[in-house]
Amino acid sequence: MLRRLLSKMRPDRRKPSAVHPVTLTLYTRPDCSLCDTMKREVERARVSRPLRWVVVDIETDPELEARYGRSIPVLEIDGQVAFKGRLTADEFARKFERRVAASAGGNA
Repeated sequence: MLRRLLSKMRPDRRKPSAVHPVTLTLYTRPDCSLCDTMKREVERARVSRPLRWVVVDIETDPELEARYGRSIPVLEIDGQVAFKGRLTADEFARKFERRVAASAGGNA
């Protein structure tokens, strides 16, 4: 009985582990058409992992306003700047997959 109970507590190694989403941080400001376009292109991209959006309005933080000013949108993939200004869905997908592969290789 104890073995049966312990076996229920152990994770089933046959089940694949949950794939954690990759965080995308978009630095933007209100009424930024380039920012809206960037987000639409990212959403059109076909990528291997789920995405989690963090949208940051730079006008709410003087330090971010000073850092980015009119150089928005800026898109980070897991904390690293990946794009500024414009991108296409294909460009995003290529860079995204390279970043995911590099981070997986570094964690192995």
